[in-house]
Amino acid sequence: MTLEVPAWAGEVARGLARPLVFATVSGAHLYGFASVDSDLDLRGAHLLAAEEVVGLRTGPQTLQHAGIRDGVELDVVSHDLLKFAKMLTGRNGYVLEQLLSPLVVVTTPVHAALKALAPGLVTRHHAHHYLGFAATQERLHARTGELKPALYTLRVLLTGIHLMRTGEVEADLGVLGADLPYVPDLIAAKREAEHGPLPDGAAAHLAADVPRLRAELEAARDASHLPDRPDPAAVDALHDLVVRTRLQPNQVIA
Repeated sequence: MTLEVPAWAGEVARGLARPLVFATVSGAHLYGFASVDSDLDLRGAHLLAAEEVVGLRTGPQTLQHAGIRDGVELDVVSHDLLKFAKMLTGRNGYVLEQLLSPLVVVTTPVHAALKALAPGLVTRHHAHHYLGFAATQERLHARTGELKPALYTLRVLLTGIHLMRTGEVEADLGVLGADLPYVPDLIAAKREAEHGPLPDGAAAHLAADVPRLRAELEAARDASHLPDRPDPAAVDALHDLVVRTRLQPNQVIA
């Protein structure tokens, strides 16, 4: 068990049944509050051969693998490049964070090209993803009393605010929560147990800050300089990248 990304993470990702465009670490490791018993979430995009897309026998749009290695529980999910690109042009904060995660375990030139296009695909409507995710985690915390969904609630609201204000993705709660003095103690408690209870005294902080942060995210969305739709030039370039990669995989997948 480890709080760090294991050296063998890339090997596990490459064990999927198709060549990878990229694989990164998501989940608690990315969010800055992995615990001693957190699973390792690997997310990425793979490439189906052209005949698996245009023929009768189509390949898997999504690949998944679960297991345990060196005491670490694994959760690996990859989408075909076309499916990933379609999600990237929607208001999907999950894939945006996965693509731009600094915890990279597999990369290729196509990964770099995707990251370069990402700023042109961010819109103010990504705020809906973070508002919805926060509401789900807030309900989960109310039902379970666990610390984990409380941290997720704070993290997604703060990530959404940062994205609306800057157009940039930041998913680490330790960075995002620098102005909330109780956050380091919550992260420390989470690192001791994946499903531990909310520490004493934290409920009052959350009761005050969650509604405030939700209102800040809504205000940041309304005031954001981000566009309502992805940049058409970025969408065109993404289309060209998917086609080029599909037709000439050996030239663009390292």
